[in-house]
Amino acid sequence: MSDFLMLSLVPMLIASIIASTCALLGNFLVLRRQSLIGDAISHVALPGIVASFLITGTLAATAMMVGAGVAALITVAMIALIKHLGRVESSAAMGVAFTAIFALGVLMLEWHGASGVHLDVEHALYGSLESLIWFEGHDWGALLDRQALADLPPQLPRVAWVGLLVAGFVTVAWRPLVVGSFDPEFAASVRAHPTLVDLLLVAMVAITAIAAFEAVGSIIVIAMFICPAAAARLMTNRLSAQLIWSQVFALLSAILGYVLSGYGPGWLGFEASLSAAGMIASVAGLILLLACLFGPQRRHHDASGEPSLMPER
Repeated sequence: MSDFLMLSLVPMLIASIIASTCALLGNFLVLRRQSLIGDAISHVALPGIVASFLITGTLAATAMMVGAGVAALITVAMIALIKHLGRVESSAAMGVAFTAIFALGVLMLEWHGASGVHLDVEHALYGSLESLIWFEGHDWGALLDRQALADLPPQLPRVAWVGLLVAGFVTVAWRPLVVGSFDPEFAASVRAHPTLVDLLLVAMVAITAIAAFEAVGSIIVIAMFICPAAAARLMTNRLSAQLIWSQVFALLSAILGYVLSGYGPGWLGFEASLSAAGMIASVAGLILLLACLFGPQRRHHDASGEPSLMPER
């Protein structure tokens, strides 16, 4: 039990909070057909996060946010420049810009002299969830010990605050989010401010991705945004039920993925463990596959060919 408290409790909590937060936002990305926004943000944020680390020497949340914001502005300018000079459509320009900016982030990690000490390519892409150890978690009494709680990895309170922020945003902006997801023109006509809500939604996605960076990296977080929400989309035609399903799938993938990564190889006779974030993403993908095969709403389509969904009043 002491090994569980020290080695597994905090990583499982962090993984669960991240997965739950990402899935909550992912529901609205899926409904708005903006699923690749999480992918785009993770690609754009990487060089900004690396640059902020090289300048400040820390992975402080504020520095990472500023770095990611600057990288986003550079990327937008790059997309506009490619469109103007190359005379190509927006999707092609975005593809080139996202790939180039992400490759730049990887190269910056490789060139950095201290790579492997604080920030390396593997952890930047796939996270280091397994390394978030609570050294003071010797027994259950540590949960009531202030000194022991003060030694918790800083990633836990960080993702917890972001989870509360996202939950608060969804609660406060629930009606504009729902209306804008189904009918943006109607949302504008009733002054639901769809453009502002869209910007805030993207901002929440960016904040969540950056908060999750140290734990699950810049690649695995994409699956956490999309897979639980997309699987939930195939389970029901009501939004409230979809949110519940997405949370169930998110927590299941986080907990089961972490357990399988740490103990699964041992059950099969292997000594080495697997990447926790990678296994979480794999479980999330498997859940989505099962939903595609057996979900009750997989064959229910509207006239446009998209699965129908009933908004909440």
